[in-house]
Amino acid sequence: MTDLEERVRVQVPAPVRKSRHIALVLLGAVIILALSYVLPPFRNYQLATVGAYLCVTAGLTVLTGLNGQLSLGHGALMAVGAYTLALTQNSLAGNGLGQWTLLVAVLAAIVVTTVAGAVVGLAAARLRGPYLAGLTLAVAVVVPAITSTWDGTFNSDQGLSVAVDPPPVALGYDFPYERWQAWLTWAGALLTLLLLANLVRSRFGRDLTAVRDDETAARLAGVNVARTQVLAFVVSAACAGLGGALIAVLSQSVSPGAFPLALSLFLLMAIVIGGLGRLSGALWGAVLLVVLPAVTHSITDSIDVSPALAQRLEGNLPLAIFGVVLIVVMLAFPGGIASLPSRIRRRRR
Repeated sequence: MTDLEERVRVQVPAPVRKSRHIALVLLGAVIILALSYVLPPFRNYQLATVGAYLCVTAGLTVLTGLNGQLSLGHGALMAVGAYTLALTQNSLAGNGLGQWTLLVAVLAAIVVTTVAGAVVGLAAARLRGPYLAGLTLAVAVVVPAITSTWDGTFNSDQGLSVAVDPPPVALGYDFPYERWQAWLTWAGALLTLLLLANLVRSRFGRDLTAVRDDETAARLAGVNVARTQVLAFVVSAACAGLGGALIAVLSQSVSPGAFPLALSLFLLMAIVIGGLGRLSGALWGAVLLVVLPAVTHSITDSIDVSPALAQRLEGNLPLAIFGVVLIVVMLAFPGGIASLPSRIRRRRR
């Protein structure tokens, strides 16, 4: 992007930007609605999974891409949101609230994960580089251990089932459940994108990038560096909690095995491949998180190997494929997949 284009983008009035964001979200809602009627049930489930992951990758983009804080523990934050939803949903099941029960459970998951993110963010604001990565890595290790320690509440490695109500009767008794799942997750994803898009274009968004580029210069310019970093972690944690809660709704169960350390690595690689610092890159990253494991499963099914070797491939091949894709993308277009349209436009000019 040239300096002139950057100045024009910054000078766009806030109401115009917000109207543009709302228009894009409405367009996205129309596309998702149309796809949900065209796709078969399993593809609708995959579409719903992309929406759930998009909440997480968008929040991680704000934290790592715009603020420069490396997190290896977002899988654990997703687990916090998922377990909170499961406990809240199961405790409120059968109380007559109907579909409102799910909304209360999702809000509870966001609040609890936000508090957890604030605690981690307060510690992370004092750390840099590998020390920050080590702290978030410790979070990814500690959270699964908590579920084993209090197995009476979290049911240890077996996890918890999630009681989810069927689609509203107003949609029809034969309304496909997978379509309803896609609507739920993408409602959360599109709302998250709208809020984050307005946030990163605000003064707070400029503070995020200022702290990322040069903390000393940002401090001299009057930016509260520590507060900005903590708020970035809080925002990202809230998005991770929403994504984890939606994943629990989709799978209707929660267990420590669903949120391993590898998930945090996949999330980080996904936003880098998609385009670090771009919300459109977060969308590409969410798509990769769903597509690449499906490709891996197809590869292992097509290879005639022993069951033990197939199981090992199933566990290690996705990480290898992600690594290869990461190398290829960084060599071909370092800005990620989201930078490809702008690169094509510049070459045409």
